[in-house]
Amino acid sequence: MKIENAVVLVTGANRGIGLAFANELLARGARKVYAAARDPATITQAGVHALRLDVNKPDEVAAAAALASDVTLVINNAGIAQPGAFLAADGEAVARRMFETNFFGMLRVSQAFAPVLKRHGGGGLLNVLSIASWVSGGGLAAYSASKSAAWSLTNALRIELAEQATQVLALHMGYVDTDLTRGFDVPKSSPEAIVKRALDGLEAGLDEVLADELTEQVKRGLTAARPSYLPQLA
Repeated sequence: MKIENAVVLVTGANRGIGLAFANELLARGARKVYAAARDPATITQAGVHALRLDVNKPDEVAAAAALASDVTLVINNAGIAQPGAFLAADGEAVARRMFETNFFGMLRVSQAFAPVLKRHGGGGLLNVLSIASWVSGGGLAAYSASKSAAWSLTNALRIELAEQATQVLALHMGYVDTDLTRGFDVPKSSPEAIVKRALDGLEAGLDEVLADELTEQVKRGLTAARPSYLPQLA
């Protein structure tokens, strides 16, 4: 789909990738951008419509869908990350927290806005995922599991929404220079670079965007003799 003249909802739009999405959408000629966050007072960029939305609160999701009834593109960007291994004492609690936002939050927003998109001819749904959809480390085990589930959700939504002509795009990436990766001493992409590749892919009609070289490498490795999701031998 085309960005020019689109009406877009971006969840988690007050910082990081969400903020970069909002800015790039305006630069590409989107007619209206709803910038959603738990606290709309944290939305400070000019030209957007601040919207209160905690994806963990069904009443706020329903209210957002009623208010933003002209949306033609939904960008499910809201997400959280927290270190934690499954066998740690708080492993279950951390996993539940990750899934509540990263999976069920995405599901709630998609369910609420699917009828909105249908009324406007189908539009698009862009789900922000991660390289962690395919590989997991002990330190981010729960986060990785939630992103794997979100990837599966995205693939299912693509099938379910095909009848109403909604384009569904999965965005995978490695480390991005945002608050979520603060403290990780690894090479990082800029949010702006990730967003440009994502929107280029959306406008090209793609189903999936691999937004950096590391993600492309890991995706190729999924079918290797020793797949990339298994520990690599020295």
